[in-house]
Amino acid sequence: MQIRDLPYADPGVADARSGPRFLLWLGRNQLGGQLKALAWGLLHFCGVAGLPLGVGRAVQAVVDRSGSALALAGALIILCGVAITLGDTMLHRTAVTNWITAAARVQQLLARKAAELGAALTRRVAAGEVVAVSTGDVEKIGWFVEALSRFAAAAITVVLVCVGLVLYEPELGVVVAVGVPVLALAVLPLLPRATRRADVQREKAGRATELASDTVAGLRVLRGIGGEELFLGRYRQASQEGRRAAVRSARMWALISAVQVLLPGLLLITVVWYGAGLAQDGRIEVGELVTAFSAVTLLMYPLRHFEEIAMAYSFSRPSAKRAARVLALRRTTEPSGVEYGRPSGDLYDPATGVLAPSGRFTAVVCGDPDAAGLLAERLGGHPAADPDGAASVLLGGVPLDELALDEARAAVLVQDKDPVLLSGTLQELLDVPSSGKVSAEDALKAAQCGDVLDALAQASVDTDGDGDGDGDPMRTRITERGRSLSGGQRQRLALARSLVTDPEVLVLDEPTSAVDSHTEARIAAGVKELRAGRTTVVFASSPLLLDRADRVVFVHDGDVAAVGVHRELLHGNAEYRAVVTRETEEEQLDGITAIGELAVLEEIEESA
Repeated sequence: MQIRDLPYADPGVADARSGPRFLLWLGRNQLGGQLKALAWGLLHFCGVAGLPLGVGRAVQAVVDRSGSALALAGALIILCGVAITLGDTMLHRTAVTNWITAAARVQQLLARKAAELGAALTRRVAAGEVVAVSTGDVEKIGWFVEALSRFAAAAITVVLVCVGLVLYEPELGVVVAVGVPVLALAVLPLLPRATRRADVQREKAGRATELASDTVAGLRVLRGIGGEELFLGRYRQASQEGRRAAVRSARMWALISAVQVLLPGLLLITVVWYGAGLAQDGRIEVGELVTAFSAVTLLMYPLRHFEEIAMAYSFSRPSAKRAARVLALRRTTEPSGVEYGRPSGDLYDPATGVLAPSGRFTAVVCGDPDAAGLLAERLGGHPAADPDGAASVLLGGVPLDELALDEARAAVLVQDKDPVLLSGTLQELLDVPSSGKVSAEDALKAAQCGDVLDALAQASVDTDGDGDGDGDPMRTRITERGRSLSGGQRQRLALARSLVTDPEVLVLDEPTSAVDSHTEARIAAGVKELRAGRTTVVFASSPLLLDRADRVVFVHDGDVAAVGVHRELLHGNAEYRAVVTRETEEEQLDGITAIGELAVLEEIEESA
């Protein structure tokens, strides 16, 4: 796998039973890259380990005054240098490739899971946790996956060097062979405590990230209720807890690093002291002493990878645990495997009794906005959002829960009340999977985006060559989440994007809540005209939208309470009138508000 081949055609089905199992699954799925990194790592580390032999041979050749032996030693050193250079370069390339591809695989898995669960994801897992997993956690998971092959190469090299020293100079080799495992395993008693502290640090940092993300998402509401300082104080507290946990974790890792410096130093002193005595007694040659000393010195380089793999695992394990927790989420029901084809017909929810006849414009009125949002998700075939496990919504008699995910999404499209606009040009925004029957121009016209296009044309510096403000609005870049646009403009562009897709059933949740009444009336007329012959369901409480609907369904306490057209329900159903007109009890008695609403409707119709 190369970076240029990303994204994966199929990232696979993750083993999300636990964090370690998920890490093992990632490693197995990158076996080819791991073996490449292992091979280049062995070349690099063996080149490093071969230098002491070349240096020792060169020193001994000088002592023996042998030119040929010195030439052979020089050739060995040059060969080791080439191996080190080539191995290090390719090891870095393969290691970075393993890191990036592992992180990309995790991100693809998370994106697929988000698409599978839809809006139900944030009801089962905090949005901040999803953000934390898809940003910082994927890097730590990728770090462990790529460090694993380097650690394996370092461990094999250490074993080979110890065995080689025992064969080359048994007396000094035994000392090194006994001392090196002690160096490698000396930090093991400290790792559990370091891991626990790292887990606490990650938990605290993740909590602060979640709190910050959720606070930013609800900043407008917080400002409206004056809760900014309260949540800022909570974030400060969470941030300070994370800082203290990070300091405690850093102290433990500093102790481990100190041990990794102290013990190798003691081993070097032992080798030099013992080897000097052997050389003085004539039991070993000077070149052999230099070889052993240099080998122990250079062994400190591969031994550092033992500490790195311990750190990588301790930091990636909680990250992998969080990723596995998200990836383990499932739809409450799975596709049946029956080939239904693309269903069409009436949309019916047996749980509430809501019926949207095929090819009609149906409006649904709910007194509770949260209940309306949940019902909209149910109509879109998001069973994971329904904790009660109610019967599936039917489209033409076919249960949406039993359809494959892509078929269900193609059949029914749900636009929630807060749709997101991704950054890019307007043309890219409207370049979505569609039937091809609705053009971008028609969708923008139906959504009453004329003033939005004018504003984008004025802002289109790159496409306006003469500076007269007549640039191409379709090529104008829209900032992330459409922050450069007003709420009403964002809402209308999102509606145009939904209209372009032209699904069999379109479900809109409060699509005009941020626009003025006259624009709202024109949008209602435009959507009804454009969607003629298609099933459209709009969740709204605006009389201007409701009056355009072919059929209005009033849902009260989770069940259909009344069905009809808007004006009939306004006159004949007091509960419906109270929800739509927001009447007080006194106004309900005299019907003043209802009469006023009808007068407004008639005035708008005349002006239109």
